[in-house]
Amino acid sequence: MFSVTVRDHFMVAHSFRGEVFGPAQRLHGATFIVDASFRRAELDADNIVVDMGLAGQELAAVLGDLNYRNLDDEPDFTGVNTSTEALAKVVADRLADRVHAGALGEGARGLDGITVTLHESHVAWASYERPL
Repeated sequence: MFSVTVRDHFMVAHSFRGEVFGPAQRLHGATFIVDASFRRAELDADNIVVDMGLAGQELAAVLGDLNYRNLDDEPDFTGVNTSTEALAKVVADRLADRVHAGALGEGARGLDGITVTLHESHVAWASYERPL
């Protein structure tokens, strides 16, 4: 299996519901470093997994919809604990939508899957992996 990973970051404010979150139940900020990995079993006709430039552009566009937002105020997240894990799925699903729409080029239609990893700090991160 081949893979290509692009990296970006975004900053949000949010809060959590539930005792398990302790002080994070209060409104707080988070900065996430995001790795989006695209994978396929065989390289495309150009001998690449995906166009890295397009992959980076589309990741930036997906993150731009989240960046500098208070997620507690966003309709898409009403009633949702926006944990690192949940946000990794959101980013992966939105990237998958862009792949299916052709935004990463025709060659990207041959991708097998995407993994998105959100690094919450240098010692903690979470990932979501999905097929395409």
